[in-house]
Amino acid sequence: MLFDVEKIRSEFPLLRGNAKLVYLDSAATAQKPQCVIDAVSEFYARDNANIHRGLYRLSQTATTAFERARERVAKFLNARESRECVFTRGATEAINLVAASWGGANLREGDEILLTEMEHHANIVPWQAIAERTGAKIVVAPIFDDGSLDVPAMKNLISEKTKIVGITQTSNALGTVNPVAEICAAAHTAGALVLVDAAQSAAHFAVDVQAIGCDFLVFSGHKICGPTGIGVLYARAEILEKMPPYQFGGDMIDVVDFAGTTFRGIPGRFEAGTPNIAGAVGLGAALDYVSALRPHAQAHESALLSYATEKLCTELPEIRIFGTAKEKASVISFHLGDIHPSDVGMLLDTFGVAVRVGHHCAMPLMKRLGITGTVRASFAFYNTFEEADRFVAALKKVRGMF
Repeated sequence: MLFDVEKIRSEFPLLRGNAKLVYLDSAATAQKPQCVIDAVSEFYARDNANIHRGLYRLSQTATTAFERARERVAKFLNARESRECVFTRGATEAINLVAASWGGANLREGDEILLTEMEHHANIVPWQAIAERTGAKIVVAPIFDDGSLDVPAMKNLISEKTKIVGITQTSNALGTVNPVAEICAAAHTAGALVLVDAAQSAAHFAVDVQAIGCDFLVFSGHKICGPTGIGVLYARAEILEKMPPYQFGGDMIDVVDFAGTTFRGIPGRFEAGTPNIAGAVGLGAALDYVSALRPHAQAHESALLSYATEKLCTELPEIRIFGTAKEKASVISFHLGDIHPSDVGMLLDTFGVAVRVGHHCAMPLMKRLGITGTVRASFAFYNTFEEADRFVAALKKVRGMF
């Protein structure tokens, strides 16, 4: 089967209708295919009602659509059962949920939370907050200069004090792909749990929670062609069942009385209030869409990454690329000589090329690299080799302005 990128692009209204745009910011948010847009709009047009609490047919239809979306998530992740999948507003809320709920109930003074130098702020700040509250300590595993994880050093940091490890599967700023299954095995030997941040990886390759062996895993819908404001927390059922609720309100309760309240089982106890029903439906459609394209989409992205990297290094010798690990997703972070990343980003926009500049919510990583930020071009399966050429050509024009 040939991967027909032009046919794929025709299924994305924003790309189909905007030939002048070279969109290279999919690591921040991916574009949406028509089937996802249709799934959301059709839900509102045809099935819109609140879920779980209505006995009338429309409510039952909406409930079925919502729970079917959960089943699609479970299939996508190869979870043992759908009740291990909790809908959240995104990966950020999912990590906050684990830190506040599991962390608040289990962390004590002297316990250690092990993170890596390449983590997104969303996998740092919630742990800092719970560490301050409980007296736990954050320990940080180092990376090598090429942006790869120092796995032996990280394993050496795992001890009987380690209670949880938080690790990104794919760095949003460098593209580095980490050996998360290996880290999970090492952590479990010491009795620690592991949370995997799959916000970037889920969009690029298959994520199998059983093969990884993680205890928690999170991802966001908007980075995998789904709607914004929807995400997923996966957790092993036996862990979820022991965790206290994260938020309180309607639909997560069993019985409410002024003398006390009891709560629903999982996953409902973690989904207080009216959820993003249409978002969940749209996410389900997005996961089906992306799953159908693999592994051809992954191979296309890999070829794009190699092509663009070689072209940049050949035609722009002054470029400095950050993140050259052997295992890497389709992200290129760089400096163009002495030109400030913000200037590069703004000037590229005048040529129709959209990239991200700044610290990419990874300020500790930038500090480790001795810089304040980079230009980041992130490729998706709907990008073309011709767009890579236009990107490099635009960079050469930017260079000529200085």
